[in-house]
Order: sequence, then C-alpha cells, then structure tokens
Amino acid sequence: MVVLIKIFWVCLTFIFMEGVAWFTHKYVMHGFLWNWHRDHHQPHTKNSWFERNDLFFLVFAIPSATLFIIGSANFGLPYFWMGLGILLYGLAYFFVHDIFIHQRFPPLLKYTNYKYFKAIRKGHKVHHKKMHKADGECFGMLWVPLKYFREVYRSG
Repeated sequence: MVVLIKIFWVCLTFIFMEGVAWFTHKYVMHGFLWNWHRDHHQPHTKNSWFERNDLFFLVFAIPSATLFIIGSANFGLPYFWMGLGILLYGLAYFFVHDIFIHQRFPPLLKYTNYKYFKAIRKGHKVHHKKMHKADGECFGMLWVPLKYFREVYRSG
C-alpha cells in the first residue's frame, strides 16, 4: 500500500505539472519573462545551441531539487515523490519539446504514425506561428486542445 501511495504522488505531481507548464508558458513566458522566451520564437541561427529560453529549465529544476532534498529526510512524506514527479515531467517535456518537436538533437521520431505525437506537433506548430508574445494559443505541451487530435484523426 505504501508503494501505491508513493506512485500516486509521483503521478499526481506529473499530471499537475502540465497545468503548471501551461500557466507558466501563457502568463510568465509570454508575459513578464518574454525576454527569456522570445528567442525560442525567432528563427534560429547556428551561433549557439543554447537559447535564453533554456533558463526555464532552472525555474522547474529548483522546486524539484528542493523537494528531493526536503523529502530525503523522511521518505514517508510526499515531498521526495513530488520532486520525482516534477523531474519525470521535465524529462517528458524535454523529450517531446526539444528532441521530438524542435529536433535539437539528431532527428529522433522525425516521422511518426502515432496520432498523439502528430497532434502534439500540430499544436506546437500553431503556437509557433506567432512570433510575438500576444495572441498566442496552444500553451500546453503534453496535452493540446482536442481540435488538434480531431484533425489528426480525420486526416487518417
């Protein structure tokens, strides 16, 4: 039973992080920290592999690391497992956003027949059509509006 409770905390935190990522993307990245996020919406040059937008990794890594440290004192409390949920979400975000969608590494999953991944890619492409911070849409990462899933399923 104790293991199930720990798994519950990891899964709950992972799911919660999609909402945190959506809110942060819409109101922080496209708001008062647009200076960090702007270069992510601009055409890329080969001057550097890194973007200022990569600083957001730290924004999410700090709470995860803090929860790991606090939770290490008592594994019976949920803090360690919540830190693990944030870490796993961050890894999923990195895989989907940086590796799959933006192909920042040698192409992996460049072509896929999985409808879920096609819908995620479509939603992100629509998001990147806007080169400025206002009037954006589709701020989620692992879950996008249902219209993108419907489009993918209709197209076959």
